Amino acid sequence: MSSQIIESHRENAEIYTDPSLCKVQSVQLLQKFNLPKGLLPLDEIIESGFNEATGFVWLKQTNKTEHKFREIGRTVSYDTVVTAFVEDRKMKKLTGVKSKELLIWVTVTDIYIQDPNSGKITFGSAAGLHRTFPVSAFEEEEKNNLNE
Repeated sequence: MSSQIIESHRENAEIYTDPSLCKVQSVQLLQKFNLPKGLLPLDEIIESGFNEATGFVWLKQTNKTEHKFREIGRTVSYDTVVTAFVEDRKMKKLTGVKSKELLIWVTVTDIYIQDPNSGKITFGSAAGLHRTFPVSAFEEEEKNNLNE
């Protein structure tokens, strides 16, 4: 399904396939939309794309990855393809991202910063669950955080 939606947004999209450029572009995109730079801590991105007209972004990586955000003690799983529609301080219709809540994985579908002065970022699921954390927990972390 994600490959079909990516194909429908490829025309006029800015697409990168060089892994070093993909990483840079993904961080720049987060900055452009006033989201924390460490929100998508993916290192093996093989394709990234952004269609400015539709706000659609996609990131393809070689393998699924897990990342533990130490400050909040949460593990997040990133599938081989992550997609979203982005706008200022928001990611909507997010696919490919799950957060571990107690013993189950919950699919994250929305991420937003309601009030930039609050220092809080909210994550929502299709089931209506929402969790709010400090934005600072999602700033870039040191590289030694892998597989903790």
